[in-house]
Amino acid sequence: MGLIDFELDGYDYLTFVLLLLVIVAFFYAMVTLGGLPGKLAEKRNHPHAESVKLGGWIGLFTVFPWFHALMWAYHDSMTVDVRKLPKVSVTGDGSGDPAAPKAGDSAIETVPATLSDVEAADLPPPGAPDGPKGGAAA
Repeated sequence: MGLIDFELDGYDYLTFVLLLLVIVAFFYAMVTLGGLPGKLAEKRNHPHAESVKLGGWIGLFTVFPWFHALMWAYHDSMTVDVRKLPKVSVTGDGSGDPAAPKAGDSAIETVPATLSDVEAADLPPPGAPDGPKGGAAA
């Protein structure tokens, strides 16, 4: 007597073959989906293609990081540091016309190029009192 108490027929063997095919197809789909963000990033010459590839593989079974890696593969990843932008002249009428300012025009404002310039303009001058003392608001 064997491990099972009935004879296996053709349908049982067909079931085993189909089960094996389903398992192979599942793993093939997982490998294809895991590498998809990395392949897309490499095809688009993404500057962080290796990181996108790792994000795709690591996030494969947790789903959300995989979607993040997929979106990252399409993102251009161009970083703009606004602190290093040049100073820009802006007209007071809000038109933002880059035309040369007219002599004697007081409505032209120079926008500081760095955040530290903006923060420095908000600070009180050195030696000035810090504000009301004693905790009472004026």
